[in-house]
Amino acid sequence: MMTDQAVGAMAATKVASGAPTKAPQGAAMDRRLERAPRVWWRRRGALAAAVLALLALLLWRALPASGSTDMVVAETEIGAVMRAPFADYLPVRATVAPRVTTLVGVLSGGQVERLLVQDGMLVAAGQPLATLANSTLQLDVLTREAQIAGQLGSLAGEDLGIERNRLDRSAQVAQARYDLLKAEREFDKRRQLHDQGLLADAGLRSYAEEVAYQRERLAQLQRGGSAEARITATQGARLDDTRTRLERNLAAVRAGLDTLVVRAPAAGRLTNFTLQPGQTLRPGDPAGQVDSEGSWKLEADVDEYYLGRVVAGQRAAAGGAALTVAKVLPAVKDGRFRVELAFDRAPADLRRGQTLDARITLGSTAPASVAPVGGWLESGGGGAAFVLDPDGRHARRRAIRVGRRNPEQVEILAGLAPGERLVLGNTAAIRGDVINLR
Repeated sequence: MMTDQAVGAMAATKVASGAPTKAPQGAAMDRRLERAPRVWWRRRGALAAAVLALLALLLWRALPASGSTDMVVAETEIGAVMRAPFADYLPVRATVAPRVTTLVGVLSGGQVERLLVQDGMLVAAGQPLATLANSTLQLDVLTREAQIAGQLGSLAGEDLGIERNRLDRSAQVAQARYDLLKAEREFDKRRQLHDQGLLADAGLRSYAEEVAYQRERLAQLQRGGSAEARITATQGARLDDTRTRLERNLAAVRAGLDTLVVRAPAAGRLTNFTLQPGQTLRPGDPAGQVDSEGSWKLEADVDEYYLGRVVAGQRAAAGGAALTVAKVLPAVKDGRFRVELAFDRAPADLRRGQTLDARITLGSTAPASVAPVGGWLESGGGGAAFVLDPDGRHARRRAIRVGRRNPEQVEILAGLAPGERLVLGNTAAIRGDVINLR
């Protein structure tokens, strides 16, 4: 049986040779079948174009727009601006410290001979804590004592000489009075004889001259005694002043030996007392400190952001106790400065070094537009924030102005309205002005 291909080939040969063709038997019953057209997705070119278009769409969706950054919504912290009471306070972690700390110093150097107390004990003001040995100081004290004692002895000799001169002058005056009295008696007797005519004028004249001489002699001795008394009084005052100074010097010299005893400068609890027997100390070396027992204060380090807002006199609270900001130390170290808080009435169960949570009141509580605090404050410096569009698919950088802040809220002064939402996380790494939230 001849196939369709063979019949076609024979017909083609006859046509080509010019011979008349005759349809083979059964040819009228055969017909040509048309192949059905292929659908477009089975065509290779169309399929490739569709795939490329899909990849381009996916790539367009995957790449952010120019100047924007993609972020995952589930991993992005978002907060809302609201109208609420704003509490203007500053929480700090404070440490209990003695209100007064007095250092124990060494007045004179020496070798620790004996310890009289132990570290951590309660001591009274002036209580001996330790004794030192210093042979050089002891010898120097003895030498200076001998010198001062010699000077005091010389002063005593001068006092004795002044007193002797005073006694001699008194004796001379007394003798002159007595001689004058005798001369007057003799003159009275001779005058009676002269009145009776028994004694010549020349004999009476000599007795009168004797009375005059004794009277003048007494007057001179009295005038000299007055002048000498004034000089003696001045000299005696100077001697007394010198004696007083020498006695003070002697007491100070003897007190030099007392400096070999280390004493407590105030009453309280002795701390950092680490002396050991045989240890050599120099003048001025610290030997410990005395902390005021039962009188406490709080010390806290505060972020330098609050340097202009924390001032002495502000009220604070810690553990149910009321406090006042007593001192603000403005020196900034590692971005923080120190404040000291004084108790109105310190609790009885405080211990040195204990930590307490305190709150310093910076201002009164008042309604304000507030937003949650977060890394956005540090990254934008409080001058900008990424604010979400109403559809929540994008966040755009916006200039804002913030005011006071506490650990939970920040006061919004301009740029944000209640109800708006913003990105709370740190956005310092974002360079563009748009965030795409996927």
